[in-house]
Amino acid sequence: MCGICGFTGDGDQARLARMLRRLEHRGPDEEGLHHEPGITLGARRLRIIDPEGGHQPIANETGTIWVVLNGEIYNYRELRDELTQKGHRFVSQCDTEVLVHLYEQEGEEGIHRLRGMFAFALWDRERQTLLLVRDRMGIKPLYYAIQPEEAGGTSTVVFASELPALLSAVSPRSIDPRALAQYLSLLYVPAPRTVFEGVQQLLPGELLKTVNGRVETRRYYHPARAVARSPSTSPSDAVEPFLERLRGSVRAHLVSDVPLGLFLSGGLDSGAILAMMRAVTNGTIRSFSIGYDEAADQAFDELDAARALARHFGTHHTEERLRPDAVTLLPKMVAAMGEPFADSSAIPTYLVSEVARRSVEVALSGIGGDELFGGYPRYLGMRLAEPYARLPVAARAWVSAHIAPWLPEGHGNRDQVGRLKRFLREGHQPAAIQYLRWITFLPPEWGSSAFSPEFLEQAEWGAVDRAYSAAFDSWPSQDLADRAMGLDLQTYLPDDLLRMGDRLSMAHSLELRVPFCDHELLSFALMLPTSVRFTGWRLKGFMREALRHVLPRTTLAQPKFGFQVPLARWLREDLREMLHDLLSNDAVRRRGWLRPEYVRWLLHEHETGARNFADQLYSLLVLELWHRTCEA
Repeated sequence: MCGICGFTGDGDQARLARMLRRLEHRGPDEEGLHHEPGITLGARRLRIIDPEGGHQPIANETGTIWVVLNGEIYNYRELRDELTQKGHRFVSQCDTEVLVHLYEQEGEEGIHRLRGMFAFALWDRERQTLLLVRDRMGIKPLYYAIQPEEAGGTSTVVFASELPALLSAVSPRSIDPRALAQYLSLLYVPAPRTVFEGVQQLLPGELLKTVNGRVETRRYYHPARAVARSPSTSPSDAVEPFLERLRGSVRAHLVSDVPLGLFLSGGLDSGAILAMMRAVTNGTIRSFSIGYDEAADQAFDELDAARALARHFGTHHTEERLRPDAVTLLPKMVAAMGEPFADSSAIPTYLVSEVARRSVEVALSGIGGDELFGGYPRYLGMRLAEPYARLPVAARAWVSAHIAPWLPEGHGNRDQVGRLKRFLREGHQPAAIQYLRWITFLPPEWGSSAFSPEFLEQAEWGAVDRAYSAAFDSWPSQDLADRAMGLDLQTYLPDDLLRMGDRLSMAHSLELRVPFCDHELLSFALMLPTSVRFTGWRLKGFMREALRHVLPRTTLAQPKFGFQVPLARWLREDLREMLHDLLSNDAVRRRGWLRPEYVRWLLHEHETGARNFADQLYSLLVLELWHRTCEA
């Protein structure tokens, strides 16, 4: 695992040094760089594969092709053997070196041979070509900026694994109001946009190619192209192929030359990974779980369930009950993310990464199981919406006007009742818009009056609706739940969950691996009709049936819990003083995005218990902390 960075054009060692300093946490073990006319490459390395060799950047035999890699190529041994038989000569045992020889052999098309999580930069001197490549699922990040050069009409490409490293090397950038609008709606900024104008992210499965200053991008992989439905597939026929692929993915993800463990929540996804780990190894398995010390917060942990699984599979289990100092913790987390990001499950992710890093350098996680196999209540909601969508528009408009307003306001960390209310309020709208109202966070009462006129003019509020509706509607299925999962595979999974997992594990120099995000396992999941994935009209119904003889009955029967924190209480108590300071009338006016009276209303409704606006307030708190981090 590494942090990578670099740029085309003339070299500037001071510029590269600044970038590498901002990536030190991603690779604390060593630093490497390569400079020649036309390219400068840098890497900070966390030694996982071939700790004594594998120094980056790494070159081919003639020094004409150079590469830096962030991530792991899990099938590197098979590729290495094949390339060796074809005459390529290797000087290390690391996976990074496979990239230069595979490129020599197959060019850009060699990307399709890779199995793993990766973001890499490859320089071809003879063709004066730089390739930037991100893995299919978007597990590893890669940011870039294109800087026009007046002389000759060429452009300089600057890239880095994290946004702060990139910003240390490019001219000051202004904040993009369109990105802020997306953040306030979704709690993250979706790729390819970032919070800054002129700075972008590579999309999952995207390649950027620059030749003599000319830049182009293309998608070499898209999950929609992997859809190959098999309507005749029965749940029983799919069980063995599923278990075989899951075992294969977990086995591949165990490749490591350093200690390795598992984030164990006690739920279905991490339990399934643990079962497969035990199936493919007799050695010691280290597992890690966290809970909360405060009695009022213990409802938000799964220590009992995790402990039972650890005992069942015989792991070396570490659990910690924490009493987080949220006031001290939040600025550290905001700095670690490097950009506005307000999914509160980032807090336990940060804490469990800190605990695990004391014992291991690599940890597996169950991220991705929900999106592949149907783990969110909203997916069942979309299945139920199928017959509702067939009602006449007038009937749905009547429900929107006369039934939705009478539903009670929801409570709890994710306010499912409130989302259902928004969903029904939009019942006369297309299915894509209904689903968006389910997954967005802005309360509808204030509408556009919550924001300053200047911000409204610049924010392009319809951009999220247009982009997400297009992704929803273009997914190759008529099933609404299938389309919802397809949208989440393209957006929520890479832009929220995987981004969070990468940044907050790497903040502790811990490599996080996600076996459910293996593209071969994804292809299998996309073959299953929705009726199979929701066998018995249950969330992950197929997974539960497939794992019936693998996991304990209590784990299979356990409802979805999620990685949660007592955020609503913290905002009313522990974080109350910080919240009022950071969201004071003066602070809100100074930023210019929101009307102070709207923020006061959110605070009043939340603190009196009338409504749960924890997510909305947390997003504003994080945004202001991020602003102050940038100004420091």
